[in-house]
Amino acid sequence: MSWLRRKNTPINSLAIIPPEPLPGRSGIAIAVIVKDEASYIEEWAMFHKAVGISHFVVYDNGSTDATCSILQSVLTADELTIIPWSGKMYLESRFINSQVLAFSHAVCTFGGRFSRIAFIDVDEFLLPRKGGTIEEALEATQGFPNVSLPWHMFGTSGHKVRPQGPVVMNYTWRNDDPLSKAKHLSNFKCIVDPCEVVEVTVHQFKTRSFGDLTVNDTGFRTTRDGRKKRSFYSNEYLQLNHYYCKSAQEMAEKIARGSDYIVSADFLKKKMETTLQNIEASLVEDRSMVEFVTGRSIALSRPEISSVAPLSRCQSASPNRDA
Repeated sequence: MSWLRRKNTPINSLAIIPPEPLPGRSGIAIAVIVKDEASYIEEWAMFHKAVGISHFVVYDNGSTDATCSILQSVLTADELTIIPWSGKMYLESRFINSQVLAFSHAVCTFGGRFSRIAFIDVDEFLLPRKGGTIEEALEATQGFPNVSLPWHMFGTSGHKVRPQGPVVMNYTWRNDDPLSKAKHLSNFKCIVDPCEVVEVTVHQFKTRSFGDLTVNDTGFRTTRDGRKKRSFYSNEYLQLNHYYCKSAQEMAEKIARGSDYIVSADFLKKKMETTLQNIEASLVEDRSMVEFVTGRSIALSRPEISSVAPLSRCQSASPNRDA
């Protein structure tokens, strides 16, 4: 029976051979999968560009809205690579996690160009708590090749319908415990040296030199399992904000759209409702993002973006098509 269970279990990790560093490699890139994120992608891209992300490797999962044209308006050709990435893949009867595939492709194909790659989603924002850029916030890690950042989970902040203005300015109430044992609340995203990565999953990586060892934003080192211990938690230098559901209206719309993973509509609905309930069971106001954006006068929108016409399909926009 254990063999049968394994046969039908999704493949959620891939072993890879890390790329060789290219001459002059530098900067921090983000690798992300998107699908129909036109309502949110401008703010997300502009914020991360403002905090020092030098390149965005965007895997488009069949967007039919203006997601890609907005990205092409906000970012230059040297800052953006868009890769069509729709469909599902299986090994025999086992579903291969599409995000893991994309992240592995990003490491192997583009990793040699960058000092680090951050692997996050469009509803996640990397907030420097010390310094004005992500690179400055990572200085305390002293170049360690695998940095794990815990989710800080934001709920509806009392919004029944979508409010006007940026997400990061409207949602300021989050669960008070990033290491909560409540269901679906505690997890991590990683920033890695791609030329060290030998194993990829969505929430954890292995490196050639240190195996499953990882550090927090202060440089404190532990194993992947040790990340859940209180001694590992820190948001002193860099905080990962996860705007999980936004307003009640937007959460209902997300449930109605369904998941790209192999889960039922009922499963998705129950998971999201349980997660929101757990987020809002114990809240704390967190205005650190608002203060950062306001204090540094970061622009999160462009007035002319409303003139961008929706595209039926995203088109590739790679600065190095032979990469």
